[in-house]
Amino acid sequence: MRPLRIGNFSGFYGDRFDALREMLTGGEVDVLTGDYLAELTMLILGRDRLKDPSAGYARTFPRQLEDCLGLAHERGVRIVTNAGGLDPARLAEEIRRLADRLGIPARVAHVEGDDLTAAHPGTLAAHAYLGGFGIAECLRAGADVVVTGRVTDAALVTGPAAAHFGWRPADFDRLAGAVVAGHVLECGTQATGGNYAFFGEGDVRRPGFPLAEIHADGSSVITKHPGTGGFVDVGTVTAQLLYETGGARYAGPDVTARLDTVRLGPQGPDRVRIEGVRGEAPPPTLKVGLNRLGGFRNEVVFVLTGLDIEAKAALVREQLAGALAKAPPRHVRWDLVRTDRADADTEETASALLRLVVRDPDQQVVGRALSGAAVELALASYPGFHVLAPPGKGAPYGVFEDVYVPHGAAAHMAVLHDGRRIPVPPPHETRPLAAVPEPPLPEPLPPGPARRAPLGLVVGARSGDKGGNANVGVWARSDDAWRWLAHTLTTDTFRRLLPESRDLPVTRHPLPNLRALNFVVEGILGAGVAAQARFDPQAKALGEWLRSRHLDIPEALL
Repeated sequence: MRPLRIGNFSGFYGDRFDALREMLTGGEVDVLTGDYLAELTMLILGRDRLKDPSAGYARTFPRQLEDCLGLAHERGVRIVTNAGGLDPARLAEEIRRLADRLGIPARVAHVEGDDLTAAHPGTLAAHAYLGGFGIAECLRAGADVVVTGRVTDAALVTGPAAAHFGWRPADFDRLAGAVVAGHVLECGTQATGGNYAFFGEGDVRRPGFPLAEIHADGSSVITKHPGTGGFVDVGTVTAQLLYETGGARYAGPDVTARLDTVRLGPQGPDRVRIEGVRGEAPPPTLKVGLNRLGGFRNEVVFVLTGLDIEAKAALVREQLAGALAKAPPRHVRWDLVRTDRADADTEETASALLRLVVRDPDQQVVGRALSGAAVELALASYPGFHVLAPPGKGAPYGVFEDVYVPHGAAAHMAVLHDGRRIPVPPPHETRPLAAVPEPPLPEPLPPGPARRAPLGLVVGARSGDKGGNANVGVWARSDDAWRWLAHTLTTDTFRRLLPESRDLPVTRHPLPNLRALNFVVEGILGAGVAAQARFDPQAKALGEWLRSRHLDIPEALL
């Protein structure tokens, strides 16, 4: 049986608008997937729906389809997307109206059952992460477009693969292979050189979107359309494979994929083969993402220029202490960012930033009283007083957390294009998650001369967020570099290089097949990206910070 070619045209809500047309016209493809949902996106859609009950899904997707639905129909390409967000049924109906208006006989189905908001009072949106078998039912029944709400990102690939090859719920190895391919595709151009540690090795000005050639045994080849920008190699695939993962067991609602069994190998220019993936029964519970409004936040950034930076910062803090004491916000955070340089030849490079962030359940506490107090300092504070932007009245912020429920708590349902409703049963076999035994490490490098240098000269890294936690995947590009990395970058060394993690739980997960270490730092993002708890709220650059840190590296590796 020939492989199933599944491409991606969206990695987030706001991705390149014309990517759908690019993927339809750039080469052969059977299925196109669009991933629009992230933890933050669900909160944004929830707030949209508060203002307009008809909102709740990705508004850009119907506009993309208006341009491309006819082309997809002509070429026999099916489209699977989670753009349905909080209301997949409404989006499916809009697409049907669009198809009728364009005169295109498109069969549109959707998947529902993820919405558990009613069972979680006080949340703006509570949605279970469903698997791919609802999508598979829709495709088996002949759907041309399948719209879902909250499914796992990889389900957009496992569903079409299961439908095409006839996989069943117990085909764990095959499903796990598709999960790995789906995880590589889900963030679009991050698999083709986008956001890549060694971006200088190819032309990444406009990376093409990735596609996977999936085989009946679950193995796959990651590639892209000929002539598109960016590049695909073992490094770009490794980077995306480590993104937003944890230990060796990568759990999902259909299968737990064993990342420690993944084998990668080049198969020609812009082609990387993924094979050997083993799968296990999924956990007995489903993950549910809870989004709620956490309160209100306000922010003022004071610009401090030239001399006496520390004294100027101390003056502002003392002057605002009175205003903060009258009605103390629940959370107050000051950060002095020393972006200034001595004897600078521009005003901007002579300046530091003093950032004040306040949070409270009451908008009045963080609002005009604080803003007024900050503005009143304009003629009565440090020399050169100004701020980056006028303070506002306080804006709402969100909080994300995840909980776990039995599979049966979500009524997973495939709603076909003809209106028939097909329940998707929970898995018959489950297996509680457990850590894998520590794998054997390679022999350390023999002693030799070393010199102080940035870690990133010999390793790549990619980092991301999962709720309040962050992961940093670090990989070596040669066997010798792996021998050194595996014994050098311990959790203690990690904490020393990234002092922000010093007092937090840090877990190291070795993945020898990938020559990689995956670190999970618990609590570094507070209540998640929507709470804006730190400078880089999604930990996107945490890995690059790590690569910039200096340590003693064997000269043989440099």
